[in-house]
Amino acid sequence: MAYDVLVLGAGLAGLCAARDLAAGGADVVVLEARSRVGGRVEQVRLEDGRLVQLGGEVVGNAHTAYQALVAELGLTLVPSYVAEPGELTYALHDGLHVGDSPAFFEPADHASQAAVEAAFTALCDTVDPADPWSHPSAAVLDRASVGDWLRLVGATPAVRRAIEAAQLGLSAGSSERTSMLSLLRKCAVTTTRGLYDYDEWENLRVAEGSATVALRLAAELGDRVRLGVPVRGVKVAAAGCAVTLDSGEVVHAAAVVSALPVGPLRDVAVEGVSDARLESLHRQRHALAAKFVAAYDRPFWRDRGQNGLTESEGVLGSSWPQTDDGVLSCLVPPERIAAYLSTDPRFRREEALTELASWFGPPALEPVATFERLWGTDPWTQGYVTQWQPGDVLRVGPLHGTHEPPFYVCGSDQWVAGYMEGAVRTGRGAASEALARG
Repeated sequence: MAYDVLVLGAGLAGLCAARDLAAGGADVVVLEARSRVGGRVEQVRLEDGRLVQLGGEVVGNAHTAYQALVAELGLTLVPSYVAEPGELTYALHDGLHVGDSPAFFEPADHASQAAVEAAFTALCDTVDPADPWSHPSAAVLDRASVGDWLRLVGATPAVRRAIEAAQLGLSAGSSERTSMLSLLRKCAVTTTRGLYDYDEWENLRVAEGSATVALRLAAELGDRVRLGVPVRGVKVAAAGCAVTLDSGEVVHAAAVVSALPVGPLRDVAVEGVSDARLESLHRQRHALAAKFVAAYDRPFWRDRGQNGLTESEGVLGSSWPQTDDGVLSCLVPPERIAAYLSTDPRFRREEALTELASWFGPPALEPVATFERLWGTDPWTQGYVTQWQPGDVLRVGPLHGTHEPPFYVCGSDQWVAGYMEGAVRTGRGAASEALARG
């Protein structure tokens, strides 16, 4: 039996593509390696009924495709942790500080930070996020790291330290290993065009749980989703495509939509796609990161005037409250993943809770439940967010996010700034283009 379209991967991108393809009249099947849908969005329910998010959670003002999908599915967007009362926590090697800015800032550092923001915004205005390759200084900006640029514009050591802590808190990699052009491209999609601002990028969440978006998409698709079927090979041709599964089964279709993250896609033998397009895909990389989640009876950090949001120089690079009911999320940055993974899982939990206790006090040692997701080493993700090292924007090139019909590509990492928005935006975009080509 031959289908119209085979979608590889049942994460948000694949599910969005399949839903729109089915709505457009295509006979579509989704092939998913895991025994569940959702990819890097996943949730579990505690015994007391609370939902805990183990993958992607929040979106921002520029994430309009995601917001539209949430409305279509009858779900609700509400303020995220940015509405949490209290102050930010800086967990530094030389001590803990609770306040709106790091304790190591002097008046000159505040002035330097304002100057850096102004210079960044002015430069960001010159970058077209859809075509950064055409920028007259694209090669120079791409070769330079964010750290290089900060030194060039005279950022004080304290400002550079604060930006580094924030960067690693996002698990995107060190400022010293992030392309300046990639950061400009990312921030150019927002209206503010400034450096990363939580109120701009992470101010919304789905009240019913972010993974519920994927579950509702899958429910609409029903038996069009096949679970537990890893893909090992793809042959693309105008006369028809063939996808070989781990089991040896071969599935045929007129077109293929790859919604696989770039890491797992490298493990699939792809034929019939140009060397240039495959090289563009294989040049992309993901930051290796892990997520640790601790659920408590209540948000006890409020007792100390803290809002649960942390930027840290420890093994855990950041924390934030998922909701207002006592669940904390933490990310382990790629620069520290070796320290996290190098011990037994039992002791990882102990060490993570000890670090949380150093931030928020002894109650952090007594969670009702903990969870970890090793997104960086999971074979079906091989990473957490897109990581653009110096030179990567030009190496990946303007084929980024494009298609070679009947081979279409979508996924979080195929959009300018990633996130769940990238999955939704590119998944729907791939479906639209495939339908337009019949």
